[in-house]
Amino acid sequence: MNLFQKSAPILCLFALAGILNGCSSDRGKISHAEFCKNKYVAAEELFKKQKYGKAQDKLEEILSLCAGTGYMEQSQFLLAESYFNLEEWIEARGEYGSFVLNFPGSPFIETAEFRKAISSFNMEFKVARDESNTTIAMRDFERYLSNYPDSPLRDSVNYYYGLLVERMAEKEFQTARLYYRMDKYQAAVIYLKEFLDTYKVSSRRKDAFKIIVDSYVELDQFEPARNYLTMMRGEFANDDDIEKIVKKNEKNIASAEKDFEKRMKKDSKKKKEDKEDKEMTN
Repeated sequence: MNLFQKSAPILCLFALAGILNGCSSDRGKISHAEFCKNKYVAAEELFKKQKYGKAQDKLEEILSLCAGTGYMEQSQFLLAESYFNLEEWIEARGEYGSFVLNFPGSPFIETAEFRKAISSFNMEFKVARDESNTTIAMRDFERYLSNYPDSPLRDSVNYYYGLLVERMAEKEFQTARLYYRMDKYQAAVIYLKEFLDTYKVSSRRKDAFKIIVDSYVELDQFEPARNYLTMMRGEFANDDDIEKIVKKNEKNIASAEKDFEKRMKKDSKKKKEDKEDKEMTN
């Protein structure tokens, strides 16, 4: 081993010691609490200037170095707010969740719980995918209302919750419509009956009624088709367009029923002829 190889580790140690000594000498000029205060003031200034990414770096440093200094609560909340303002919803929900867990007595706790739920609401959602994000958001809003039943934000929570319910309704409706398009009418009926029983105020109820009526007609089940037409007429009594649709469907059902009866008579006649032919052959 040559001299350079022997001395390289020693030189690295000296260099590291120098860096650490420099850091400690910088820190030695002020107290730990003062150091953390300066970090927080700098982070807060960056936040006010909407430089959220840079603020996050300083806030993360405070959370790593400043336990017990009194700046943890503000830093945790400001970090969550930074992610919220950057619309990084998964990270925002996580930081608000940490805040709620670590600082339950904070004056910011109600705001944190509300914004946690809003972050959940804004997480990615696609109708064709798993609805787990929607379920998480619904649970967050339910927890918020349970903890703050008299909140002035109750109307806002109900608004967002209604949108989440509509998301669930849309997914169920799309599943039913897919079965209908695949000519799986019985499956479509099962889904649509559940949909109509569960989602009483969905914007898709008109479409659901139309498809369930058509599905029953395709299944040659005309009485259930008429029953759902009657329900549709009753629910949308003041809707002129629905009345036109109902009357048109009543005619279609009557026509389909006549065609069905003709098929039945034809099939019965054929079976009778086939039976007679078989008896003559024997």
